[in-house]
Amino acid sequence: MTKQEIIKSFKAFNKLNVLIIGDVMIDSYLWGNVSRISPEAPVPIVVVNKRENRLGGAANVILNIQSLGANPIVCSIIGKDSKGKEFVDLLKKQNISSEAIIQSDNRITTTKYRVIGNNMQMIRIDEEIEHNISETETKQLLKIIETQIKTKTIDVIIFEDYDKGVITPQLIAKIVALAKKHNIPIAVDPKKKNFLHYKGVTLFKPNLKELKEGLKLDHKPQKQKELTEISKNLHNDLDIKYILTTLSEAGVFISIKNQTTKSSYLFPAHIRKISDVSGAGDTVISVAALCLALKHSPEMIAQISNIAGGLVCEEIGVVPVNKDKLLSEVINLLSEK
Repeated sequence: MTKQEIIKSFKAFNKLNVLIIGDVMIDSYLWGNVSRISPEAPVPIVVVNKRENRLGGAANVILNIQSLGANPIVCSIIGKDSKGKEFVDLLKKQNISSEAIIQSDNRITTTKYRVIGNNMQMIRIDEEIEHNISETETKQLLKIIETQIKTKTIDVIIFEDYDKGVITPQLIAKIVALAKKHNIPIAVDPKKKNFLHYKGVTLFKPNLKELKEGLKLDHKPQKQKELTEISKNLHNDLDIKYILTTLSEAGVFISIKNQTTKSSYLFPAHIRKISDVSGAGDTVISVAALCLALKHSPEMIAQISNIAGGLVCEEIGVVPVNKDKLLSEVINLLSEK
């Protein structure tokens, strides 16, 4: 792509509507100082001086999509509890609609509490339930998703799966059929539980850990030859067009299934000063989905996503990708000279 084509593409992000389905949660932080050990047990005492709640889980994809200029539409189920109210308030602060969020009496809002003392994480406490939503809740969520698709122009759908039960095999099958009917591409960030249920999606983005767990492998596949063979089997078993596997510091591997042939490419990571890998996968799927909606080539999807994932690793904590910085890097690294 030329520099002007890249700039035009990034401007086109602003016109896209992205339907995000998945496990949303709150990241709750407690910061404080440690100066002594508890007399009750050999543990540090953290004297809290700051608290903050942030959008987390699938909601980090929402923030990435918004940061890239597109319009995120989030569909999920949370608890009808104080944290559920807090989650809706956080969406409101980001000017994101909660119209497709269901609050259920049968669930709690997933919250990850991180206690940080002297700028070090001391402990993480997770408050959650992991069982699947009920059949009634599945029907409610499906109805809301159908309404969003019928009343808005949806350019791409993202399944952001954290194995917390919002995404079920039944929901996946219904949404895939609905998306095909409306010619909407689907991008998936999978986890172990539903790994083999995403039949017929457009783009599938596991990392090495998810690939190992989802396929019950006894090791992490890292050699290109092995990744090619695994991807070939996934293409055949799940009828997936693109398989984009993130390889951390080794870059990304993309396998492409055309009508008669299969091809694959390995794009190495660009040299960076890595501060924190948290949230990189959320950034990769966000960028990949937008590029997919714009019908970019699979090679370009992989390369831009690779750059985006590396950029957020330079930041401390979970942060959405900076669009201007990403544009500058893509022009510098990928534009035709």
